[in-house]
Amino acid sequence: MLKNNRSLLIVCLIAVVNMLGYGIVFPILYAYSKKFGLSDFQNGLLFALFSICQFISTPIIGRLSDKFGRRPMLLVSIIGTAVSFFVMAFAPSAIFLFLARALDGLTAGNVPVIFAVISDTTKPEDRAKAFGFVGSAFSFGFIFGPAIAALTLGWGQAVPFLIAGVITIIAALLTASYLPETNVHKGEVQKGKMFDFPKMWKTLSDPNVGVTFVISLIFYLAFSCAILYGFQPFTLNLLKISQSQNALLFTMFGVVGLISQTFIVGTISKAIGMKKAFKVGLIFTAFSFLIMFFSRSLPIFIFASIILALFNSIVQTLIPTILSQETDAKSQGTIMGLNASYQSIGMIFGPLVGGLVATILIPLPFLVGSILVLLCFFLSFRVMRPGIKRESAF
Repeated sequence: MLKNNRSLLIVCLIAVVNMLGYGIVFPILYAYSKKFGLSDFQNGLLFALFSICQFISTPIIGRLSDKFGRRPMLLVSIIGTAVSFFVMAFAPSAIFLFLARALDGLTAGNVPVIFAVISDTTKPEDRAKAFGFVGSAFSFGFIFGPAIAALTLGWGQAVPFLIAGVITIIAALLTASYLPETNVHKGEVQKGKMFDFPKMWKTLSDPNVGVTFVISLIFYLAFSCAILYGFQPFTLNLLKISQSQNALLFTMFGVVGLISQTFIVGTISKAIGMKKAFKVGLIFTAFSFLIMFFSRSLPIFIFASIILALFNSIVQTLIPTILSQETDAKSQGTIMGLNASYQSIGMIFGPLVGGLVATILIPLPFLVGSILVLLCFFLSFRVMRPGIKRESAF
């Protein structure tokens, strides 16, 4: 598939390079911000600011990519990320960290645009495999990014940010030099506001994509509640493992996810059908969170983490795949941008919910995550309904 689809090969390379940058920055941002005197609450605002700005910007970038093309909007997005990394590296005060995270969020449309490129250049029956390739590329970058950060921190706290910025510039050069424009329907979308809140909420009741959007929002709420917040307090405070062991768990999570996205998603989707594969992914993700909630030993927790990495990868890959088949070819960028915004809503509120319930009981975020994903499972019976016209409402 990669040999026959140059655009897919290029966006996979862009995804690797781009996620290397994020993988470098994500593990060290909290400690880096501490040197500017930020409290834990202010740090929470710093992390939330990115998701808030991303929530606003991604539908706009997605719609602009439908109107003006994938390539220019992908360039804008990647360059914005690169600039944000350089601003953080040279930040003279905390306010510049906030400005950098806001800029990164406002230009964080590269993922939905990459997904739209895939929708433009692959047949519907091949999209699960293609989305799996890009998911693998993201996993590959996130596996090696933290290692680069660990190896370069000794040269100075700002050095990893500079390296991330340079790596992201490479992604921009790859895009400018090798990615052809893939949107053959430029300018054919319906006229409308770039960001229409009432219309956005109305999409949740859209007969084509509404249920899938609801699932996406709830699933990322569950994932960010259980993993983005609940994972580290649980492993460090209850399992009593070291920070280096905790990092190894994340590396293992990335490796298993990479294997799943590369070899399992496309195979299982073709073997049992996309809708059944989606249901299987959801039910096993809910099951893995439940095991985590009850686990009190490291081997059991590792077993649950492996299950989660395998089946979470299936769900995260199939959500955009299903959406791409629930709408028409002219609106792929718009639909992927809207999906990224719903995911951002989940990732804004997920850590807040996790932090709230963890004050009652540290493992409780896993139970909440399990219940929410189980709700997604029951909703999944209503996705890709036959007989619904795939006409654009966007």
